[in-house]
Amino acid sequence: MHGYHGRILNVNLSSGQVVIETFDETFAKQYLGGNGFAIRLLYERLAAGIDPLAPENVIVFAVGPTTDTTVPGATRCCAGTKSPLTGLFFDTTFGGMFAAVQKRSGFEAIAVTGRAAEPVYLLVHEDGAEIKPAGDLWGQYTQETNHAIRDREGGNVEVCAIGPAGENQVRFACAVHTWDKSRDGVAGRGGLGAVMGSKHLKAVAVSGGRKTSVADPDAIKTLLSETREPMKVGTAALKNYGTTILVNMVNKIGALGVRNLQTEWYDKADAISGETYKAAYFDKDTTCFKCPVACGKDFHVDDGEYAGTRWKMPEYETIFALGSMLDNAHKGSIVKANELCDQLGMDTISLGVTLAFAFECFEKGLLSREHAGRDLNFGDYHAILDLIEDTAYRRGLGDVLAEGSARLAAQLGGEASRFLYAVKALEMPAHSARVLKGMSLGYATSTRGGSHHDTRPTLQYGTEHDNTTPDGKPEFAVHNQHFTAVGDSLTQCRFVSERGFGSMLNDHYPRMINAVTGWDLSLEDVECIGERIWNLERAFNVREGIGREQDVLPYRVMHEPVPEGMHKGMHCPPDELNGMLDSYYALRGWTPDGVPTPERLQALELAELVKNGK
Repeated sequence: MHGYHGRILNVNLSSGQVVIETFDETFAKQYLGGNGFAIRLLYERLAAGIDPLAPENVIVFAVGPTTDTTVPGATRCCAGTKSPLTGLFFDTTFGGMFAAVQKRSGFEAIAVTGRAAEPVYLLVHEDGAEIKPAGDLWGQYTQETNHAIRDREGGNVEVCAIGPAGENQVRFACAVHTWDKSRDGVAGRGGLGAVMGSKHLKAVAVSGGRKTSVADPDAIKTLLSETREPMKVGTAALKNYGTTILVNMVNKIGALGVRNLQTEWYDKADAISGETYKAAYFDKDTTCFKCPVACGKDFHVDDGEYAGTRWKMPEYETIFALGSMLDNAHKGSIVKANELCDQLGMDTISLGVTLAFAFECFEKGLLSREHAGRDLNFGDYHAILDLIEDTAYRRGLGDVLAEGSARLAAQLGGEASRFLYAVKALEMPAHSARVLKGMSLGYATSTRGGSHHDTRPTLQYGTEHDNTTPDGKPEFAVHNQHFTAVGDSLTQCRFVSERGFGSMLNDHYPRMINAVTGWDLSLEDVECIGERIWNLERAFNVREGIGREQDVLPYRVMHEPVPEGMHKGMHCPPDELNGMLDSYYALRGWTPDGVPTPERLQALELAELVKNGK
């Protein structure tokens, strides 16, 4: 098959068994790769109700047909599992070089289950895999683990490793890939690192030299020629500033969360903006393998108490979560916090939003000093940095913070849940659920929970998108969710796809897939692939108890209008959300409770799979 090697690697850490299986073109056409492969493998291999931290859980690392070809931005790896934070299906993607080398190993998917008796790392190569001891690596930071394994294997591998947070099963622990030649990658959200830690899996290392064949190189060249200029223009700000460019832009329209979303306009935003950061700390541009955008930046802090810190740029989401949400405008401390999170292996969004929730609960008298072990005052960046380490090692209050904000709210009881900023127990990112109506519905229906990578905010920041009305938002969410499902199955970077090929599925996408694979898919076929993947994710979550009752937004989003700024008064009241859900479910062919119907599953060739999986 063009675009595929047609192999899946299965590893059981409990028994040490390594099995190679193959798949055919029919399977590839149904699920593409990446996200699609992950949800298919997880749905058929996991029983409902298993503990995500039990040996039975499965982790899937998967790539797509365009990975390691000339298609730009298609070198992200998709990692999928049952999330210990949400209890639902979760997939997260990361860049760098890992995906390209996994592809060269000849395995489109690596599925890991079981639990090793002692810490190990997995070395994947063209002939299969070896399970190697990692006791001496347990306790190490992510970067030194990456370097140690590369040195141990002669430098011919790429590595994705967990840090102490994953070892201690922090529910939002991540895994980090350090690519020495340029940009690192972080499998950031949902707690993949905790699942690896529960399996005593310190790292996965990949190696190989297989080449991916493409059916029509000339057709790819033609497509890239047509999309090159729009991509160049659309990513110019990202190339210059990275995602930090969004800080001032989003704050200007009054949509930047501040002090746990008590307001959405930050009077100190410029102090932590992309423009300020670049002028102060910029060292060099970094990029993922074969990507022309170079949206990554390395920083060197050369002033204040964190002078000497050299680390990658904190992304916009990180500046929101560890900056404005905590009323922290100390720019050096945010770079330091970002470094700590990456080295310890924790999702900056969930951590920062959980901290902001705890800080407001302390402010409101719902969390006592005795319980917290210290004062929790907004703007206290020393406390923030201390709590990052406490959380990773589960010390004191950190042991509760490591469970995430929803579990902390349940422990506190009373009115604490009113201050949560999470959907389905996943802390929400920096794209306002009150100001962006499409995100309101998108967050509520997201299979991941409070994620901006299911329904995307990009188009909603455009002047042609009317955020004052719920009209058209169900249609937007449905088609944008198909776009992201396809994109994550191709494992293509959102920035490259949205700015170069289009923010909704269009003719560029079947042309791309067909040029690589030699297939003859239509736009309707590609849309159907996205719909199939999305419905299987929903079926997985329904099997775990998800329905309309869980497709809700935080209390603050539904009941407390934005208090100031350009979008003063905006929110998403329950009646508005329910109206959008009615339309959304109808468009999807689901029941009024949000369950895919047998007829819809049959049309998507999922009926037998779902029937056998219940």
